[in-house]
Amino acid sequence: MSIDNAPRLDGAGDIYPSPDETPAVAAPVEETVPAPKPSRNKAPLWRLLLRDRVATVAAAILVFVFLVAVFGPWLVGDAATDQNLEQSNLAPFHVANGWMNILGTDPLGRSMLARLIVACRTTLLVALPAVALSCIVGSLVGMWAGYHRGWRETTAMRVADVIMSFPSLLMAVVVLYVFSPSAANIVLVLAITRIPIYLRTARAESAELQSRLFVDAARTFGARSGAVIRRHVFPILLPTLLTVATLDFCYVMLAESSLSFLGIGIQPPDISWGLMVSQGRTYLQTAWWLSFFPGLAIVITTVSATVLAAWARIATDPAQRWRLTVPRSRRSRLFPTRKVVS
Repeated sequence: MSIDNAPRLDGAGDIYPSPDETPAVAAPVEETVPAPKPSRNKAPLWRLLLRDRVATVAAAILVFVFLVAVFGPWLVGDAATDQNLEQSNLAPFHVANGWMNILGTDPLGRSMLARLIVACRTTLLVALPAVALSCIVGSLVGMWAGYHRGWRETTAMRVADVIMSFPSLLMAVVVLYVFSPSAANIVLVLAITRIPIYLRTARAESAELQSRLFVDAARTFGARSGAVIRRHVFPILLPTLLTVATLDFCYVMLAESSLSFLGIGIQPPDISWGLMVSQGRTYLQTAWWLSFFPGLAIVITTVSATVLAAWARIATDPAQRWRLTVPRSRRSRLFPTRKVVS
C-alpha cells in the first residue's frame, strides 16, 4: 500500500478511508405501508340501513307490503269475493271464526283480511305507475330545459306554472267527473298533476350543474348535450329524484284513497284501501273495523315511506352521510343540545 493510498488520521484519531476505498452503502430498508382502512362513509347502503333501526323497520314494512301486493291475491284466491250472509259483520280477533276472518267480515260476509290483501295490489298499481310516469316525464323535461336554458327553460317553467295553478286534487275531481273514473284515468290525472314537482327540481339542479368544471370539460372534448346529461348530470341528480319520488308516492296513494273515498276513484267490483274506508264509513258505530284496518294500512305504509325517504336523503348525500356512521352517544357529544331559559 503506497503512502498516498494509506488511511489518514485526523486530529481526533479517527481513521478516514483511502480514496480508493468506497464506503459501503447500507441497503435501503423497505417500509411496509399498512393498507388503508375502508372509510365508513363508503360503506354499502344496506349496512347503513341496518344501523338505523327506525329506517330498517320502515324498509321491512314496505318490502312486506310489496310482497303482499305481488303474491297475496294468489294466496287468498276467491276469499275476497266469496259471500256468506250468515257471517255478516263478524267482529275481529276471534279465532273461532277461522284465520281468514281474523280481521272480521263485511256486511256481505266477505273476509276483511282477503279484501285488504287484494286492495293492496290495486292501491300500489295506481300509485307506482303514476309516480313513475310523472318522475320520468318531469325529470327528462327538467334536465333538458335546465341544461340548455333560454327559451326552453322559459317554456317548460310556464307550463309547470299553469299546471300548478290548479289544485291537483280539484283537477283530478273535475277530470274524473267528466270522464269515466277508471284506474287508467286516475293514473293519468295524478301523473299529470305531479309532473311540475320533478320538472322544477330537475331544472334547478341541472341549471346549477351545467356551469360546473367537469361539464365544461366534457363539452370541450366534443361531447353532445344528450351524452353530457346522461353521463354527468343525471347520476348526480338521481338521489334527489328518488327521494322526491318516495315522498310523492305517499301523496299519490293518499290522493287515490281520497278520490275513492269521494266515489270517483276505484269502482266496484275492484277494491282499494280508500274505497274500503268509504264503504265502511256508514258502519262506524256498529262495525268499526270496516274502515279502521284499511285506514291503518294507509297510515303505516305512508309513514314508512316517509321515514325511508328521510333516511335515503341523508344516505345519498356525501356531505351528510357521516351522520349515519356516528353512534347516537357520540352524536350527542358532537352536537350538544342547548337549553333555552325562558
